[in-house]
Amino acid sequence: MTESGEGVLTRAMRVLQCFSEAEPQLSATQLAERTGLAASTLHRLMAQLVEFGLLARAPGHRYTIGARLWELGELSPLSLRLRETALPHMLRLYEATGENVHLAVLDAPTPESATALYVGRVTGKGSIPTLSRMGGRHPLHATGVGKALLATRDDAWLSRFFSVPLRRETMLSITSEAALRADLVRTRTRGYAITREEMTLGNVSVAAALPPAEALPPAAIGIVVHLESADERRLGGLVVQAAKDLSRDLRDSR
Repeated sequence: MTESGEGVLTRAMRVLQCFSEAEPQLSATQLAERTGLAASTLHRLMAQLVEFGLLARAPGHRYTIGARLWELGELSPLSLRLRETALPHMLRLYEATGENVHLAVLDAPTPESATALYVGRVTGKGSIPTLSRMGGRHPLHATGVGKALLATRDDAWLSRFFSVPLRRETMLSITSEAALRADLVRTRTRGYAITREEMTLGNVSVAAALPPAEALPPAAIGIVVHLESADERRLGGLVVQAAKDLSRDLRDSR
């Protein structure tokens, strides 16, 4: 423990969390500014992170996330069990539609901070562009997989979730608690969630939640298509069947 009472692991996480999709490379100066760590402390810490492969040096005196950190992350059940089991089902959905297929889990330290964490993605040259990426996060209320996950939560959980204002991602995003609760009722009734231009204009997402799986967080599988080609009933049937088949394979893989 350091004099400030902050452990080495906490300081290391402060450094690693500075990196993002928008800024995958950072200089030592940028890291010092964002962490508030003294230059000498940061230098020693970064040398250790590089030694262990958690950071890597990049051209121009910059740093990136290291290969060892990626390697360790691939040992997570989200990769080894969920994503690997889901890939054949995701590929079948892609073959049936030619569009983006997403696999996401509920990442919820608290309901107030919950997001959809994307752990799998299948796409192709003809697929409509989306904002998602593996390892990325998007809001629950504006995405198909996120809304499918919300529909699995109980009233107590949802009450805490709605205590934080919902961000309007597009002009069509549902940000009213009453309207979103009504939408979740419809989602539960038909068995799949739909978002229409709520995360990206021109896109429709259809997704279904998986039944609970032992030792895994709540998960959902979904498809994102262009508004003009969205046959929601057909897509709903496809994602519901994929969720059932994937759930069966996850039970068999225990």
